[in-house]
Amino acid sequence: MKILIIGSKERYEKFSSEQLKKRGNNLIFCHRSSNDAELLKAAKDADLIICDAITVVSRNLINNMPKLKMIHSEGVAYDKIDIAAASEKGIYVCNNKGCNAGAVAEQAILLMLAFLRKAIVGDREVRAGRQIQMKERLMVEGITDLADCAVGLIGFGDIAKATALRLKAFGSKVYYYKPRRESGQTEIAYAVEYADLEELADKSDIVSIHSAVTDKTKGMINEAFLNRMKNTAFIVNTARGEIVDNDALRRALLAGKIAGAAFDTLYPEPTPANHPLVDLPGEFRDRVIYSPHLGGITTGSFFRMHRNIWENVARIERGEKPLCVVNG
Repeated sequence: MKILIIGSKERYEKFSSEQLKKRGNNLIFCHRSSNDAELLKAAKDADLIICDAITVVSRNLINNMPKLKMIHSEGVAYDKIDIAAASEKGIYVCNNKGCNAGAVAEQAILLMLAFLRKAIVGDREVRAGRQIQMKERLMVEGITDLADCAVGLIGFGDIAKATALRLKAFGSKVYYYKPRRESGQTEIAYAVEYADLEELADKSDIVSIHSAVTDKTKGMINEAFLNRMKNTAFIVNTARGEIVDNDALRRALLAGKIAGAAFDTLYPEPTPANHPLVDLPGEFRDRVIYSPHLGGITTGSFFRMHRNIWENVARIERGEKPLCVVNG
């Protein structure tokens, strides 16, 4: 089988070295910036595509690869793949569901704590020789324990559940929202309480986003949602930037309607320096924390994801249904 890999060859050499040696010339690597014409020129006759999770796999590309049997995201996200086009052609679309859940949950907790403990500002002030002034200021302003926060999880898949378990250890009150409520047994196991979206916005001190990107979730964090939040609350996003209305959140920050935000993901990606949630006036910059979309890219996560990819390649070769099919 010929496999088109759209992404970093160095990454595959690190996490799939044995598979690369085994398959040799049947692997065609293209950079994720390649356009459809370049991809088709390189591997029009490929049986499989493995793609970086932020790579667009278009209807045009799918329709012009007659031997294609499976498209596999290297990560968990698959919103850049034209699911409808693949389904029409009977092509499996797969992801690495759950492989990085613990890693992203750790990133969400890190961002919550960094915001509550003023970690970025504190680091800067110590480096500038203002350690004691910062300490004395925060003793007056106050620092909130994570245990004293009500955390609202939007979405309740693998990552949100892993986050809930970690918040349970901290002693936080945890709400969750998803379109269909979980069973009572699940709620007890994860120590969570169901709330509709409006109630979650009303009650939460921290809103943590864990939904997949769909037509229904794009722009879900909008002006109406933000207006319901406490002005002492903040948002953490380790899911996808498309779920947030950038302009609405910028307005909420500048108007003091919420306390701040912490992002592992922003839309678009790559994120430009003049992004509305990055290029903030000086007095607001300390109210926002960023990390460069690294929540799910730990070494352990990549080894698990690449094992799952090659297991699915083997299943296709045996004529079996692959794991983690996202298009039915």
